Amino acid sequence: MVHGYKGVKFQNWAKTYGCCPEMYYQPTSVEEIKEVLALARQQNKRVKVVGGGHSPSDIACTDGFMIHMGKMNRVLQVDTEKKQVTVEAGILLADLHPQLDKHGLALSNLGAVSEVTAAGVIGSGTHNTGIKHGILATQVVALTLLTADGTILECSESSNAEVFQAARVHLGCLGVILTITLQCVPQFHLQETSFPSTLKEVLDNLDSHLKKSEYFRFLWFPHSENVSIIYQDHTNKPPSSSASWFWDYAIGFYLLEFLLWISTFLPGLVGCINRFFFWLLFTGRKENSNLSHRIFSYECRFKQHVQDWAIPREKTKEALLELKAMLEANPKVVAHYPVEVRFARGDDILLSPCFQRDSCYMNIIMYRPYGKDVPRLDYWLAYETIMKKVGGRPHWAKAHNCTRKDFEKMYPAFAKFCAIREKLDPTGMFLNAYLEKVFY
Repeated sequence: MVHGYKGVKFQNWAKTYGCCPEMYYQPTSVEEIKEVLALARQQNKRVKVVGGGHSPSDIACTDGFMIHMGKMNRVLQVDTEKKQVTVEAGILLADLHPQLDKHGLALSNLGAVSEVTAAGVIGSGTHNTGIKHGILATQVVALTLLTADGTILECSESSNAEVFQAARVHLGCLGVILTITLQCVPQFHLQETSFPSTLKEVLDNLDSHLKKSEYFRFLWFPHSENVSIIYQDHTNKPPSSSASWFWDYAIGFYLLEFLLWISTFLPGLVGCINRFFFWLLFTGRKENSNLSHRIFSYECRFKQHVQDWAIPREKTKEALLELKAMLEANPKVVAHYPVEVRFARGDDILLSPCFQRDSCYMNIIMYRPYGKDVPRLDYWLAYETIMKKVGGRPHWAKAHNCTRKDFEKMYPAFAKFCAIREKLDPTGMFLNAYLEKVFY
């Protein structure tokens, strides 16, 4: 018998959303998950599967049954010949990396945070950067899905192909992902080089930067022309680091948090803070090299609100310059640094923000110094307006104000995904408030 807990409060990592599920389960086997679904069918309850809880939105919230996959976290098989690994859906990427290291394997691309589960990462459309690389879900070659009625579907390009095309970015609404098979590459080291530039330079030479570095991204410091360019590329250099506790923590976190808190009383300071920190931390050239997963991952120190939309790659310059012009025209609207700009290859996953087009992701951020919310509504709405205007699609895990009408316009395959969802989950067992806005 699977044991459930009452009175558990769930909160996402940023503490921006939370909920109190009626029952909270931590199954250790497929049989136990089937029991929870049977109970949900009997009692007409909704079910939400949760992973690392890192999504900065309410996508994982429910007042019904919550299934936490943390105990379903084993590596099931490593095929060194095909360079593929099959894992249980609840494994944290942080725990997968050392296992892959042992076999001389790695994932070709990773997001910034590794305290996230394999199923959550693909389900929310997590991405990194690199115009030759798709979002993380493009590395999935097979998965198994437990549907609302207790059926297990084996999905891949050659089996249940339509479901596979939908389930790689599943939003948690198609069923419970049980296992995932990931295509790996031979283990590799990366060198990260960061150097200062200007917004004009980077936007005028975007194509050349994209050609020059396999994993290229840049940070723009709002209320200024300042940009930090970051190249990450394959290297044979031994691991080395320019990190220092004093600069990264004492200055880059503790001092910044304190100054941002003061700026909640004097909003005009934000532009000065952005320029000051660029001068302090980003005017030199820095180099680090290490195993790929140690370079891809970095620590998110701040609790924060974020928005992250994917726009057609060719609209990058137009959108960023419009965002800059909006801030210049509205001195009362403040924007914390950085605006992080990344790139991803197009794919054929139905609800991937990169569906059928190479994309630029433009991530905006507002920190919460000491947990205090900073007014962000004007910035948020102006950004969303620009993103919609240039044909953007929001990151599924992050907060946005879009509804079904918007998604029907944004996604050519939206109706196809809806038909698959309704077939797999006719009673809406896996819906919640967030998903109702998406599908109704």
